[in-house]
Amino acid sequence: MTRVVVVGDLMTDSVARAFYPLARGSDTPASVATYGGGSGANVAAWLAVEGTDTALIGRRGSDITGRTREMELMGYGVDARMVMDPERPTGTCVVMITHRGDRTMLSDPGANAALQPEDLPRDLFGPDGHLHVSGYTLINEGSRRAARVALRLARENGMSISVDGGSHAPLERVGAESFLEWTSGTRLLFVNREQAAVLTGRDDPDAAAKVLTAWYPNVVIKLGADGALWASKTRAGTLHVPAEPVEPSPGSIGAGDAFIAGFLPTWLAGKHPKEALINAQRLAARALHQPGARPELD
Repeated sequence: MTRVVVVGDLMTDSVARAFYPLARGSDTPASVATYGGGSGANVAAWLAVEGTDTALIGRRGSDITGRTREMELMGYGVDARMVMDPERPTGTCVVMITHRGDRTMLSDPGANAALQPEDLPRDLFGPDGHLHVSGYTLINEGSRRAARVALRLARENGMSISVDGGSHAPLERVGAESFLEWTSGTRLLFVNREQAAVLTGRDDPDAAAKVLTAWYPNVVIKLGADGALWASKTRAGTLHVPAEPVEPSPGSIGAGDAFIAGFLPTWLAGKHPKEALINAQRLAARALHQPGARPELD
Protein backbone atom coordinates (compact mmCIF):
# COMPACT_ATOMS: atom_id res chain seq x y z
CA MET A 1 0.00 0.00 0.00
CA THR A 2 1.32 3.44 -0.94
CA ARG A 3 2.15 5.68 2.01
CA VAL A 4 0.53 9.11 1.74
CA VAL A 5 2.46 12.07 3.13
CA VAL A 6 0.29 15.13 3.72
CA VAL A 7 1.78 18.59 4.08
CA GLY A 8 -0.89 20.82 5.52
CA ASP A 9 -2.63 22.74 8.22
CA LEU A 10 -3.65 21.71 11.72
CA MET A 11 -6.46 23.81 13.18
CA THR A 12 -9.07 23.98 15.89
CA ASP A 13 -12.55 24.55 14.45
CA SER A 14 -15.06 26.52 16.52
CA VAL A 15 -18.38 25.87 14.80
CA ALA A 16 -21.16 28.36 15.59
CA ARG A 17 -24.55 27.40 14.17
CA ALA A 18 -27.26 30.07 14.36
CA PHE A 19 -30.85 28.92 14.99
CA TYR A 20 -32.42 32.12 13.60
CA PRO A 21 -31.42 34.95 11.25
CA LEU A 22 -28.50 36.92 12.69
CA ALA A 23 -29.64 39.82 14.86
CA ARG A 24 -27.08 42.48 14.00
CA GLY A 25 -25.83 44.30 17.07
CA SER A 26 -27.66 41.89 19.38
CA ASP A 27 -27.77 38.21 20.40
CA THR A 28 -28.75 35.26 18.24
CA PRO A 29 -29.41 31.83 19.81
CA ALA A 30 -26.87 29.33 18.52
CA SER A 31 -24.97 26.15 19.27
CA VAL A 32 -21.18 26.41 19.53
CA ALA A 33 -18.89 23.37 19.45
CA THR A 34 -15.16 22.82 19.08
CA TYR A 35 -13.50 20.16 16.94
CA GLY A 36 -10.14 19.27 15.48
CA GLY A 37 -9.75 20.77 12.01
CA GLY A 38 -7.43 21.97 9.29
CA SER A 39 -7.74 20.69 5.74
CA GLY A 40 -4.43 18.82 5.75
CA ALA A 41 -5.08 17.25 9.15
CA ASN A 42 -8.62 16.29 8.13
CA VAL A 43 -7.43 14.51 4.98
CA ALA A 44 -4.76 12.69 7.00
CA ALA A 45 -7.27 11.60 9.66
CA TRP A 46 -9.76 10.22 7.13
CA LEU A 47 -6.98 8.41 5.24
CA ALA A 48 -5.67 6.80 8.41
CA VAL A 49 -9.03 5.53 9.70
CA GLU A 50 -9.65 4.04 6.26
CA GLY A 51 -6.46 1.99 6.62
CA THR A 52 -3.93 4.04 4.64
CA ASP A 53 -0.41 4.47 6.01
CA THR A 54 -0.44 8.25 6.52
CA ALA A 55 1.93 10.92 7.80
CA LEU A 56 1.15 14.60 8.38
CA ILE A 57 3.83 17.30 8.26
CA GLY A 58 2.81 20.55 9.89
CA ARG A 59 3.32 23.07 12.65
CA ARG A 60 1.41 23.70 15.88
CA GLY A 61 1.66 26.02 18.84
CA SER A 62 3.16 25.09 22.19
CA ASP A 63 -0.29 25.54 23.75
CA ILE A 64 -2.44 22.77 25.21
CA THR A 65 -4.75 23.05 22.21
CA GLY A 66 -1.94 22.09 19.87
CA ARG A 67 -0.99 19.13 22.02
CA THR A 68 -4.61 18.00 22.09
CA ARG A 69 -4.95 18.27 18.31
CA GLU A 70 -1.72 16.30 17.80
CA MET A 71 -2.85 13.57 20.20
CA GLU A 72 -6.14 13.32 18.29
CA LEU A 73 -4.25 12.68 15.07
CA MET A 74 -2.18 9.97 16.73
CA GLY A 75 -5.43 8.41 17.93
CA TYR A 76 -6.56 8.12 14.31
CA GLY A 77 -3.30 6.35 13.47
CA VAL A 78 -1.59 9.29 11.75
CA ASP A 79 2.20 9.56 11.94
CA ALA A 80 2.05 13.20 13.10
CA ARG A 81 5.33 14.98 12.33
CA MET A 82 4.36 18.27 13.94
CA VAL A 83 6.91 20.97 14.78
CA MET A 84 6.08 22.96 17.92
CA ASP A 85 6.20 26.72 17.36
CA PRO A 86 7.42 28.58 20.47
CA GLU A 87 5.80 31.88 19.50
CA ARG A 88 2.64 31.31 17.49
CA PRO A 89 -0.54 29.62 18.74
CA THR A 90 -2.17 26.63 17.09
CA GLY A 91 -4.33 27.77 14.19
CA THR A 92 -8.03 28.47 14.71
CA CYS A 93 -10.98 28.66 12.34
CA VAL A 94 -14.34 30.08 13.36
CA VAL A 95 -16.99 28.44 11.18
CA MET A 96 -20.23 30.43 11.10
CA ILE A 97 -23.29 28.51 9.90
CA THR A 98 -26.45 30.50 9.30
CA HIS A 99 -29.93 29.18 10.09
CA ARG A 100 -30.18 28.31 6.37
CA GLY A 101 -26.98 26.28 6.39
CA ASP A 102 -24.69 28.76 4.60
CA ARG A 103 -21.10 28.62 5.84
CA THR A 104 -18.49 31.34 6.29
CA MET A 105 -15.02 30.77 7.72
CA LEU A 106 -12.85 33.20 9.70
CA SER A 107 -9.35 31.70 9.78
CA ASP A 108 -6.29 32.50 11.84
CA PRO A 109 -3.54 30.15 10.60
CA GLY A 110 -1.34 30.73 13.66
CA ALA A 111 1.64 28.36 13.65
CA ASN A 112 0.63 26.94 10.26
CA ALA A 113 1.84 30.17 8.64
CA ALA A 114 5.38 29.60 9.93
CA LEU A 115 6.01 26.15 8.40
CA GLN A 116 9.62 26.11 7.18
CA PRO A 117 11.54 23.92 4.69
CA GLU A 118 13.64 22.59 7.58
CA ASP A 119 10.42 21.29 9.16
CA LEU A 120 10.12 18.70 6.37
CA PRO A 121 11.42 15.27 7.54
CA ARG A 122 13.51 14.02 4.64
CA ASP A 123 12.88 10.37 5.56
CA LEU A 124 9.25 10.75 4.45
CA PHE A 125 10.19 11.57 0.86
CA GLY A 126 10.80 8.34 -1.05
CA PRO A 127 9.86 6.75 -4.38
CA ASP A 128 7.19 4.47 -2.89
CA GLY A 129 5.15 7.33 -1.42
CA HIS A 130 2.58 9.86 -2.51
CA LEU A 131 2.63 13.53 -1.49
CA HIS A 132 -0.57 15.49 -0.97
CA VAL A 133 -0.20 19.23 -0.37
CA SER A 134 -3.01 21.27 1.12
CA GLY A 135 -3.75 24.32 -1.01
CA TYR A 136 -3.88 26.46 2.12
CA THR A 137 -0.18 25.77 2.74
CA LEU A 138 0.67 27.00 -0.75
CA ILE A 139 -1.66 29.99 -0.66
CA ASN A 140 -0.38 31.26 2.69
CA GLU A 141 2.72 33.35 2.05
CA GLY A 142 4.42 32.28 5.29
CA SER A 143 4.27 28.54 4.56
CA ARG A 144 4.54 28.73 0.76
CA ARG A 145 8.29 28.16 0.57
CA ALA A 146 7.99 24.98 2.65
CA ALA A 147 5.18 23.71 0.43
CA ARG A 148 7.20 24.38 -2.71
CA VAL A 149 10.26 22.65 -1.26
CA ALA A 150 8.05 19.65 -0.40
CA LEU A 151 6.85 19.54 -4.00
CA ARG A 152 10.44 19.70 -5.25
CA LEU A 153 11.57 16.93 -2.89
CA ALA A 154 8.68 14.75 -4.02
CA ARG A 155 9.55 15.24 -7.69
CA GLU A 156 13.24 14.54 -7.06
CA ASN A 157 12.39 11.33 -5.18
CA GLY A 158 9.91 10.01 -7.72
CA MET A 159 6.77 10.44 -5.61
CA SER A 160 3.38 10.97 -7.19
CA ILE A 161 1.81 14.30 -6.18
CA SER A 162 -1.66 15.69 -5.59
CA VAL A 163 -2.68 19.21 -4.58
CA ASP A 164 -6.02 20.74 -3.62
CA GLY A 165 -7.19 24.27 -4.32
CA GLY A 166 -7.68 25.39 -0.73
CA SER A 167 -10.46 27.97 -0.80
CA HIS A 168 -11.64 30.10 -3.70
CA ALA A 169 -11.36 33.57 -2.10
CA PRO A 170 -7.69 33.32 -1.01
CA LEU A 171 -6.94 31.43 -4.24
CA GLU A 172 -8.29 34.39 -6.18
CA ARG A 173 -6.16 36.77 -4.14
CA VAL A 174 -2.90 34.98 -5.00
CA GLY A 175 -3.96 34.57 -8.63
CA ALA A 176 -4.41 31.63 -10.97
CA GLU A 177 -1.12 32.15 -12.79
CA SER A 178 0.94 31.90 -9.60
CA PHE A 179 -0.89 28.82 -8.32
CA LEU A 180 -0.47 27.04 -11.66
CA GLU A 181 3.24 27.83 -11.61
CA TRP A 182 3.76 26.68 -8.01
CA THR A 183 2.03 23.34 -8.65
CA SER A 184 3.88 22.46 -11.84
CA GLY A 185 4.58 18.72 -11.97
CA THR A 186 1.50 17.80 -9.95
CA ARG A 187 -0.11 14.59 -11.16
CA LEU A 188 -3.58 15.16 -9.68
CA LEU A 189 -5.49 18.36 -8.84
CA PHE A 190 -8.54 18.51 -6.56
CA VAL A 191 -10.74 21.61 -6.79
CA ASN A 192 -14.38 22.49 -6.27
CA ARG A 193 -16.57 24.35 -8.73
CA GLU A 194 -15.60 27.81 -7.45
CA GLN A 195 -11.87 27.08 -7.34
CA ALA A 196 -11.98 25.68 -10.88
CA ALA A 197 -13.63 28.90 -12.05
CA VAL A 198 -10.91 30.99 -10.40
CA LEU A 199 -8.15 28.98 -12.09
CA THR A 200 -9.71 28.90 -15.55
CA GLY A 201 -12.27 31.69 -15.86
CA ARG A 202 -14.82 29.03 -16.86
CA ASP A 203 -18.05 28.66 -14.88
CA ASP A 204 -18.96 25.37 -16.53
CA PRO A 205 -17.12 22.55 -14.70
CA ASP A 206 -16.66 20.44 -17.84
CA ALA A 207 -15.11 23.38 -19.69
CA ALA A 208 -12.95 24.19 -16.67
CA ALA A 209 -11.77 20.58 -16.45
CA LYS A 210 -10.71 20.65 -20.10
CA VAL A 211 -8.61 23.75 -19.49
CA LEU A 212 -7.04 22.34 -16.34
CA THR A 213 -5.92 19.13 -18.06
CA ALA A 214 -3.50 21.29 -20.04
CA TRP A 215 -1.70 21.81 -16.71
CA TYR A 216 -2.44 18.61 -14.78
CA PRO A 217 -2.62 15.02 -16.14
CA ASN A 218 -5.61 14.29 -13.88
CA VAL A 219 -8.25 16.66 -12.50
CA VAL A 220 -11.09 16.05 -10.05
CA ILE A 221 -13.77 18.71 -9.59
CA LYS A 222 -16.05 18.38 -6.57
CA LEU A 223 -19.60 19.55 -7.33
CA GLY A 224 -21.29 19.17 -3.95
CA ALA A 225 -24.81 17.82 -4.25
CA ASP A 226 -24.23 17.43 -8.03
CA GLY A 227 -21.52 14.83 -7.47
CA ALA A 228 -18.04 15.06 -8.93
CA LEU A 229 -16.18 14.70 -12.20
CA TRP A 230 -12.81 13.41 -13.30
CA ALA A 231 -10.90 14.47 -16.40
CA SER A 232 -7.60 13.33 -17.85
CA LYS A 233 -5.18 14.71 -20.40
CA THR A 234 -5.27 11.34 -22.18
CA ARG A 235 -9.06 10.87 -22.22
CA ALA A 236 -11.66 12.75 -24.21
CA GLY A 237 -14.57 14.16 -22.22
CA THR A 238 -15.24 13.92 -18.50
CA LEU A 239 -16.43 11.18 -16.19
CA HIS A 240 -19.29 12.14 -13.84
CA VAL A 241 -20.39 10.33 -10.69
CA PRO A 242 -23.42 11.50 -8.65
CA ALA A 243 -23.29 12.31 -4.97
CA GLU A 244 -24.82 9.88 -2.50
CA PRO A 245 -28.20 11.14 -1.29
CA VAL A 246 -27.76 12.29 2.29
CA GLU A 247 -29.39 14.62 4.79
CA PRO A 248 -26.39 16.51 6.24
CA SER A 249 -25.90 16.87 9.97
CA PRO A 250 -26.48 20.55 10.89
CA GLY A 251 -22.89 20.98 12.07
CA SER A 252 -21.14 18.96 9.38
CA ILE A 253 -18.06 20.48 7.76
CA GLY A 254 -15.08 19.12 5.85
CA ALA A 255 -16.84 16.76 3.45
CA GLY A 256 -14.46 17.91 0.73
CA ASP A 257 -11.47 16.72 2.78
CA ALA A 258 -13.10 13.34 3.34
CA PHE A 259 -13.76 13.17 -0.42
CA ILE A 260 -10.03 13.55 -1.13
CA ALA A 261 -9.20 10.84 1.40
CA GLY A 262 -11.74 8.54 -0.23
CA PHE A 263 -10.40 9.10 -3.73
CA LEU A 264 -6.65 8.83 -3.20
CA PRO A 265 -6.17 5.21 -1.99
CA THR A 266 -8.33 3.75 -4.74
CA TRP A 267 -6.68 5.88 -7.41
CA LEU A 268 -3.17 5.14 -6.13
CA ALA A 269 -3.99 1.42 -6.25
CA GLY A 270 -4.50 1.77 -10.00
CA LYS A 271 -8.27 1.27 -9.93
CA HIS A 272 -10.57 2.93 -12.47
CA PRO A 273 -11.27 6.62 -11.72
CA LYS A 274 -14.98 5.85 -11.52
CA GLU A 275 -14.33 3.49 -8.62
CA ALA A 276 -12.21 6.14 -6.95
CA LEU A 277 -14.98 8.73 -7.36
CA ILE A 278 -17.57 6.35 -5.91
CA ASN A 279 -15.37 5.71 -2.89
CA ALA A 280 -14.78 9.45 -2.52
CA GLN A 281 -18.53 10.11 -2.50
CA ARG A 282 -19.03 7.36 0.06
CA LEU A 283 -16.59 8.96 2.49
CA ALA A 284 -17.94 12.46 1.83
CA ALA A 285 -21.45 11.21 2.67
CA ARG A 286 -20.13 9.71 5.90
CA ALA A 287 -18.61 13.09 6.80
CA LEU A 288 -21.92 14.84 6.12
CA HIS A 289 -23.67 12.50 8.56
CA GLN A 290 -21.66 13.78 11.55
CA PRO A 291 -20.68 17.06 13.18
CA GLY A 292 -17.15 18.35 12.74
CA ALA A 293 -14.61 17.68 10.02
CA ARG A 294 -12.89 14.56 11.39
CA PRO A 295 -14.05 10.92 11.59
CA GLU A 296 -16.01 9.97 14.65
CA LEU A 297 -14.30 7.06 16.42
CA ASP A 298 -16.30 4.33 18.14
